Amino acid sequence: MRRLAAGEVLFHHGDPTRAIFEVESGRVQLVRHDAGGHRLVLFSAGPGESLAEASLFSPHYHCDGVATRAALVRVHAADAVRAALRSDPATAIAFMAALAGQVQSMRARLELRNIRTARERVLHALALAAGPRARNVTLPGTLKDFAAEIGLTHEALYRTLAALQADGAIRRRGRTIALVMRPDA
Repeated sequence: MRRLAAGEVLFHHGDPTRAIFEVESGRVQLVRHDAGGHRLVLFSAGPGESLAEASLFSPHYHCDGVATRAALVRVHAADAVRAALRSDPATAIAFMAALAGQVQSMRARLELRNIRTARERVLHALALAAGPRARNVTLPGTLKDFAAEIGLTHEALYRTLAALQADGAIRRRGRTIALVMRPDA
């Protein structure tokens, strides 16, 4: 187990791959920086989610792992994970199922990035987060985290949420946002 303070780096891009990680509490993001130095959030892992699996089959980590708030992370040694995958079909299938879920989530985030207007992007992201039958979303992190995950500046997100609330499209109470009318309805 490893405890991380908010802002603490779990691993750096280019570090040798030694482990994959499972978040027990808190939040850890996979982050890269573009040529202009802007922070790009690739994935945000919360309790019960794992990260750095793609690096399991690479000699080096492909990005930075950074705690966005205090976190407790379970460390799984890469050699032990690879050995378990080779020797136990049930473990291998469970691992593949978890990766398939992450691929689906990544495709949804790519879909979001192709939506041009902030209003439609935010509404679509909220609908995805709520799921097909729900209307309420409780954000797992901060609004800044949510903005980074959907590819908006936090200022653009704040303005968009205020406009959506003024239009009656959403209701907000703390980190919970209710979709008054679902965009996919």
